[in-house]
Amino acid sequence: MANAIVWGASGGIGRAIVEALTTAGHVVVAVSRRPDELSTLTPYTVYGDVTRPESVAEAVRLAQPHAPFEAFFYAAGDIASVRAADMSLEDWRRILDANLTGAFLCIQATLPYLAANAHLFFLGAIHERLRLPGLGAYAAAKAGLEAFADALRKEIRRPVTVVRPGAVATPLWNKVPFRLPPNARSPQEIAQAILQAWAEGRDGNLDL
Repeated sequence: MANAIVWGASGGIGRAIVEALTTAGHVVVAVSRRPDELSTLTPYTVYGDVTRPESVAEAVRLAQPHAPFEAFFYAAGDIASVRAADMSLEDWRRILDANLTGAFLCIQATLPYLAANAHLFFLGAIHERLRLPGLGAYAAAKAGLEAFADALRKEIRRPVTVVRPGAVATPLWNKVPFRLPPNARSPQEIAQAILQAWAEGRDGNLDL
């Protein structure tokens, strides 16, 4: 049994990770803007907005009694389909904050409470396939996340895995004008693959 912290725990994949971890017997602190939705999965739910430094700091303060954490999961994210000519600075910042800046804020705040052998997971994307009209901000954020994770791995000398799923059947698809592919995987499948990667100590990118 290990202690884990999951950021963005109310999203489709985040919730599936929480469920998979608790089913496996781990102690899970689930951080979300909607913590009440997770009370049936874990008793350790914390409010946290990953885009606000003060909210992240407070979430870590509340999670601290369950440290050290052997696993860190960043599953928060957002998407929008807006072409560059039409995108407002607010929309641009919202997408980068959720997918990239939030990852920085959460890991920076959590690092002092990670175990020496902690494994870090960030939810990325196969961004090379997402460089499409309207998805510039999202693709840029996910590409930046990989670069950040590569540098972080060398700084902290712990395993850091960027999970790069293809299409996953989550509500995120409701925000883009694309049809969900028939071969889309379920959040539960992605969560199980992540836990398997943790068990194997797999470092680097994980394409699913």
